[in-house]
Amino acid sequence: MSGAAALKSRSATPRVTQTLVEHALAIEYDALPADVLRLARQCVLDWTAVTLAAAGDPLVALLVDEALEQGGTPVASLVGRNIKVGALQAALINGTASHALDYDDVNLAISGHPSAVLAPALLALAETQDARGDELLAAFVAGYEFACRAGQLVAPGHYLRGFHATSTVGSLGAAVACARLLGLDARRMAHSVGIAATQAAGLKSMFGTQCKPFHAGLAAQNGLRAARLAARGMQSRGDALECAQGFAAAMSSDFHPEAALAGPEKFCIRENLFKFHASCYGTHSAIECARRLRAGHGLTPGKIARVTIRVEHGADAVCNIAEPRTGLEAKFSLRLTTAMALAGRDTSDLTLFTEATASDPELVALRDRTRVELVPDWPLMQTEVIVDLDDGRRVRATCDTGILPGDYEEQGRRLVAKFRRLVEPVLGAQRCGKLLAMLDDPAPPRVRDLMAECGAPLQ
Repeated sequence: MSGAAALKSRSATPRVTQTLVEHALAIEYDALPADVLRLARQCVLDWTAVTLAAAGDPLVALLVDEALEQGGTPVASLVGRNIKVGALQAALINGTASHALDYDDVNLAISGHPSAVLAPALLALAETQDARGDELLAAFVAGYEFACRAGQLVAPGHYLRGFHATSTVGSLGAAVACARLLGLDARRMAHSVGIAATQAAGLKSMFGTQCKPFHAGLAAQNGLRAARLAARGMQSRGDALECAQGFAAAMSSDFHPEAALAGPEKFCIRENLFKFHASCYGTHSAIECARRLRAGHGLTPGKIARVTIRVEHGADAVCNIAEPRTGLEAKFSLRLTTAMALAGRDTSDLTLFTEATASDPELVALRDRTRVELVPDWPLMQTEVIVDLDDGRRVRATCDTGILPGDYEEQGRRLVAKFRRLVEPVLGAQRCGKLLAMLDDPAPPRVRDLMAECGAPLQ
């Protein structure tokens, strides 16, 4: 829907923001289905792992230095450091860290990374309130559901226009989550949404730079700020999503209240997707195809004459950096990540994504024998990889990592393995095991106790 039809529809649908706020307020911990609670715990567990692993990232260090220079009341912990800063500073720094490796979870409803925004905002707030883990998880689910539905309201035009939904829609979800934890009523929660909406920004053109993880930190900070200001009495419009020149009208050519409001009984968190490769999720299907082809046909780079990667056309604006020069750019290169997998490199290994890898002669040669074919009207994450061999044979594989795995037990085992792989080098095996037990406990701990275990490694 666009143009005059969209404007007419907006004027005829005045209660999108309020309806979604009421939906968020209705979420109670004791009434949440068991699988939803398990997924929420898995999201927080995975977020903790990727954030600890990135605690020493240069961008994170830069932001820490800036925060310490600014000063402030030290009330909220920084993951991986024995430092406390202001709550807004902690949300910014921990949020940026959680997205710095681009190894955090995603949801295609918003084409973004909900946990990277929700968890740092909530943890910073919850620590100042000495909140319980169950209170945090209920607020997490409330913010998650709001973010996904707000994302569906403006999809796909919002993302296609060039907005990074993690930053924009994510800030709305963080505001609702924090408002929920603060116990705000519907009116003030709606004001939180408006305050967050007027701060929302984030450009997809920054993918492959340090600004992309900074987007997640900013969204966490903006959402937390919005809820705190609303709690103090700051007002905004209560219909920020749907009003004339509001969030949807200003930031998207699409307006789909029917999608945002559909199935109020469903939980969007059930569509959460976890990463098991340390790169943009848009590269994962191609990596999986390449791994299958290498294993099934004994492929080596020297046997490969040409590679064709067939992907949905929208990938061109997300993960199709043709000649990456840095490790960060490599995470957004279909050609190079596929070459890595075909060459047998471990794409779950954080140390693989470096400038040295991006310039590795074997990988560059294979990358340059690879072309990307953009296919219209394909499922968003479906990919086909076709390999032409030097003996004239052609082999191919298809994968769609957008399809949910369905087995939460197996997913949990993979997440625990990922957690140990990322956290043990930082905290050591003993502290890693203790933190894992806290996060995996069906009876969530107090947030202050959890954050105390996420401090700096033992010397």
